[in-house]
Amino acid sequence: MYKNLKMKALIIAAVILACAYSIIGLPQSKDELVANFQKNVRLGLDLRGGSHLVLQVQVQDAFKADADQSIERLKEEMTKQSIAFSSVERNDPGFDNAESIEITIKGVPLDKTGPFRTIASDYLASYTLNSINSTDYRLNIKPTEALAVRRNTVIAAINTIEKRINGLGLAESTVRQRGRSDGEAEILVEMPGVDDPARIKQILQTAAMLEITAVQGGPFSTPEQAMTQNNGVLPLNTKLAKQIPRGEGDIEGWYIVNRTSVVTGRDLRNARAGRDEMSRPATDFTLSQEGGRKFGRYTEQNIGQRLAILLDGQIRSVATIQSRIEDSGQISNIGSEQESADLALVLRAGSLPASVIYLEERTVGPSLGADSIRQGLIAGLAGLIGVVAIMLLYYKKSGINATIALILNAFILIGVLAWFEAVLTLPGIAGIILTIGMAVDSNVLIFERIREEMRAGKAIPAAIEAGFDRAFLTIIDTHVTTIVSCAFLFIFGNSAVKGFAITLVIGLIANVFTAIFISRTIFQWELNRNPRMQELSI
Repeated sequence: MYKNLKMKALIIAAVILACAYSIIGLPQSKDELVANFQKNVRLGLDLRGGSHLVLQVQVQDAFKADADQSIERLKEEMTKQSIAFSSVERNDPGFDNAESIEITIKGVPLDKTGPFRTIASDYLASYTLNSINSTDYRLNIKPTEALAVRRNTVIAAINTIEKRINGLGLAESTVRQRGRSDGEAEILVEMPGVDDPARIKQILQTAAMLEITAVQGGPFSTPEQAMTQNNGVLPLNTKLAKQIPRGEGDIEGWYIVNRTSVVTGRDLRNARAGRDEMSRPATDFTLSQEGGRKFGRYTEQNIGQRLAILLDGQIRSVATIQSRIEDSGQISNIGSEQESADLALVLRAGSLPASVIYLEERTVGPSLGADSIRQGLIAGLAGLIGVVAIMLLYYKKSGINATIALILNAFILIGVLAWFEAVLTLPGIAGIILTIGMAVDSNVLIFERIREEMRAGKAIPAAIEAGFDRAFLTIIDTHVTTIVSCAFLFIFGNSAVKGFAITLVIGLIANVFTAIFISRTIFQWELNRNPRMQELSI
């Protein structure tokens, strides 16, 4: 028995040391111990203070961009095979009907129907081709492809936002999808320690959709003037874009630009803060090898024509092509050096696949978080002291056993949270307090079983073994039932509910270890010291 006890003691010591290391590491001083504790025991937004944002990805932008790329691919292939057409256009769906995106092709000659269908099948496989009449066709995105576009758009947006937040040094922030379906397209962003989210919101909301496109007309003082000079209808494949005023005295200008860009943010390789020719803040960018080739080829063929640089649909600058330009450019008309650096950051992180809007914003001040911690600790300590007092009064010396198991349960719980870099939230503290109750319940169940066995006339060692054995299945049954409930809370709950569920599950698993293994070992250690024990204080 002694060897068995020695092995159990080593296992318990190893678990305690591993948890202690995960919480405080190997500190060399008191200050380092405190710093390690604060670093390893991560507090959530509701305890530390910070900002909570909910964004909705405007997935219709991704559907439109995909359709625009498909249109260009289709035009290019039809031109190569000498297939004439009068127009190729798409509709303009909103968020709720983004999947209804469709491309309309008009004026395909009858004798080119076969080659046209082959092109549509080979190069636009994600669309279904339908005939309107003998010369006109409609392309509708397939349901499975629409679902993939929506899902991939949200995932890409999450990845881009994570890069931007990490670039700001907010590595402890949380970015994940919110909601139970891809149709909601919502992203939850939690940033502990950030109590003024204005700059963060600006950076996250900036889609950083960079476009360099040809100018077809302008500037006009108003959109109405642009429409009037074009008989009330914009030329095919063009759109109106507003130019941001460059400084005091400047007025808004409107230009007619091509819908299809020469290069976009996808062709970007790098971006950095810089200055323009007037020493004003600007952002310099470098194109990828393929993007540089496209840009060089276009500028060489269009010397004397104008190009506009658009960011998120607004014109930052318009310039005339003087010579071939390959792999670099500059975005001017930027207010400050901070804005220049922020723009470079979002461009490096990559453009969002679609714009975003804010559905919810909540800020928790650090003082409120500190107050929550204080009240949570008071509640936890009050509950712990009350439970310990009752256990000691009712179960006498065996209550000490239950108290040790209880304290180790909480210690292991904090250690596991620190080891897996989990975040402790206010609902998590509630989970810890509930774990205390569950732990006591397990000890009460075991102690009452031992009492029953002793009343039945069994010797103390046999009563202890039978008490633990018979209570084991009941404890496992109650814990598994609670864990299943926590699984549903985690699947269907929001972030606060998930924090509660995770903490409670870890506490329940730790409770099985402390109530069954550690508590039993303590009883066995006492029996090993006094093999002829005639009376058990319980």
